[in-house]
Amino acid sequence: MLALSRKKGEALILNNDIEITVLEIKGEQVKLGISAPKQVSVYRKEVYQQIQEANKEAANNTAAVEQLANLFPKKENGK
Repeated sequence: MLALSRKKGEALILNNDIEITVLEIKGEQVKLGISAPKQVSVYRKEVYQQIQEANKEAANNTAAVEQLANLFPKKENGK
């Protein structure tokens, strides 16, 4: 992990197109601003972890796939 010190108004550049700026510092809390292309997803870590867990559960839920398949019965003999 790279650890950097920044003051209010200072920024970091990632991958030539993502800018992270320190907007405000109040006690133990730091407010960051992130400028990134629209195709770059930006999540708080706890939200990202929830999304990953939900995706794992959905991928492991074969019962849901079977239920969806039953919604559209296969046609027999071209009917």
